[in-house]
Amino acid sequence: MAVDFTLDSCREFVEVLASNAPVPGGGGAAALVGAIGTALGNMVGSLTVGKKKYAAVEAEIIALKAKCDDLQKQLLDQVPADAEGFEPLAKAYGIPKDDPNREKVLEEATLVACRVPMKIMALCCEAIEAIAVFAEKGSRLAVSDAGCGAVCCKAALQAASLNVFINTKSLKNRETAEKLNAEANGMLDKYCAMADDIFASVRANFD
Repeated sequence: MAVDFTLDSCREFVEVLASNAPVPGGGGAAALVGAIGTALGNMVGSLTVGKKKYAAVEAEIIALKAKCDDLQKQLLDQVPADAEGFEPLAKAYGIPKDDPNREKVLEEATLVACRVPMKIMALCCEAIEAIAVFAEKGSRLAVSDAGCGAVCCKAALQAASLNVFINTKSLKNRETAEKLNAEANGMLDKYCAMADDIFASVRANFD
């Protein structure tokens, strides 16, 4: 079972990330950044609930906050999951090249290594959708935090995608690889644009 690096301090996590240890890597970092971005949007919700000015949207914001609480947890869970998912691939690369089973084991391990980054991407997409609502309907005093959240989740989405693409590139089954690539690119196209729109709308408040 992989170590849960989310139990470390921020300083410890960054130090291990900067070391030559194989994990955490880009996937784990993407998951953490996505959780941070989601939490920033969620904070806008926390600062909205209970305010008379936003009574009309309070029920919607409360429901969205509950969803984001779950998204934050799921994203944090992907940090150790990504490390665990990388382990079979690391072991597979150590198999002697003349082993007749090496190619099959590598292919299966590569697919496993794709799963968590794809999950991180999907969670970031959900978070960006939630942040769009926080930015539109949440407290104006905290709207900058919604923009920050969108930027972080976009970065996490893009970072996770690179961890998909580096693995799909080496898959022998090109049909499976292209299917995963298409799914990842679809998320990038839609949700990077959505995050950019959130940032632009937030930035417009300060012009």
